[in-house]
Amino acid sequence: MTLGPQRIVCLTEETTEWLYLLGQESRIVGISGYTVRLRRAREEKPRVSAFTSAKIDKILALQPDCVLGFSDMQADIAAALIRAGVQVTVFNQRSVAEIFSVLYQVAAMVGQGEQGLALMADMQQQLVAIAKAAATLPRRPKIYFEEWDMPHISAIRWVSELMGIAGGDDCFPELTAQSLGKHRIIADGAEIIRRDPDIIIGSWCGKKFRPENVAARAGWGEVKAVQTGQLFEIKSADILQPGPAALTDGVAALHRIVMAWSQTYA
Repeated sequence: MTLGPQRIVCLTEETTEWLYLLGQESRIVGISGYTVRLRRAREEKPRVSAFTSAKIDKILALQPDCVLGFSDMQADIAAALIRAGVQVTVFNQRSVAEIFSVLYQVAAMVGQGEQGLALMADMQQQLVAIAKAAATLPRRPKIYFEEWDMPHISAIRWVSELMGIAGGDDCFPELTAQSLGKHRIIADGAEIIRRDPDIIIGSWCGKKFRPENVAARAGWGEVKAVQTGQLFEIKSADILQPGPAALTDGVAALHRIVMAWSQTYA
């Protein structure tokens, strides 16, 4: 007997990727238009939503028995679908622990709890190995992670936690508890200069990071990261989706940047 929902619409990328990793892609009938990872999914599945908007009529035409969403930002989409009689589950994970919890819940929903736990164990082992390597660093770099450029928005909680695992320290740890980007805005760019990060990482929510534009900001020539050329991009699909990508490719990219910095500047 096949367990769980059979016709799933994924309003964000991380649940799509996870269902593919679980070998349950046949259950997916619709995906987010922002899906980048797993090109195969983009080629195979109809795109029915953005992030804060969706084609409700197109979703209903797919006759889903489950729609999976993420965050309060999708509350209006969820409400419209619920009123139309659709089963909707919206997750709101913001930390590494919460990401793992959601991965298990989704795996259990499709009858793949044991396989999900096995895949999650591999991810957890990778995180432990990275943390052990980071513990040997003679000095931890200060990292400014920029989620958006204008206005400046700093790292969401899971990114900040992954930076810590990778061996760096978030320049704005006090903002990570804020779930919404508008509450992580750094209104005074001079404060970033004052905190003087060793490394700057940009991930501009799907927009290409321009290190030359960052370096040219007024007064930023005084920042260590700019002076040493330590400005990097991590694609938002790899780090800003709260699912498998962040726990694998995202944290690995952070760790490579930190280790390379340590070999020269620690």
